[in-house]
Amino acid sequence: MKMKNTTILQTANEFVAKGDYESFLAYCTADTKWVFVGDRVLHGIEEVRAYMKEFYHEPPVFKLEKSIEEGDFVMVTGEIMLKNKAGEYEKFDYCDIWRFEDGKMAELKAFVIEKH
Repeated sequence: MKMKNTTILQTANEFVAKGDYESFLAYCTADTKWVFVGDRVLHGIEEVRAYMKEFYHEPPVFKLEKSIEEGDFVMVTGEIMLKNKAGEYEKFDYCDIWRFEDGKMAELKAFVIEKH
């Protein structure tokens, strides 16, 4: 039986929580595209790998609020905490819209807003 896209995303994110970014990347298509609205666009798995290396000084902490799946899309909302270079956590609200192709994450449109 085919895994639901929501389940695939949750499984992939468990690897991120453990700091196993390579296992997470195995769930992405080679030409994955990540759009951080108002910030940057990452084209392909190598740019995503470089982004994770630069910004994930320690594994991010996710607090998932909602997850909605429709067809090839999964939308998730929640809070993410990232440790900065000074070793302090910065908190952000996020809404991620993922598009899947053949059970892999092909595209992300992420709305990320810093909490004050």
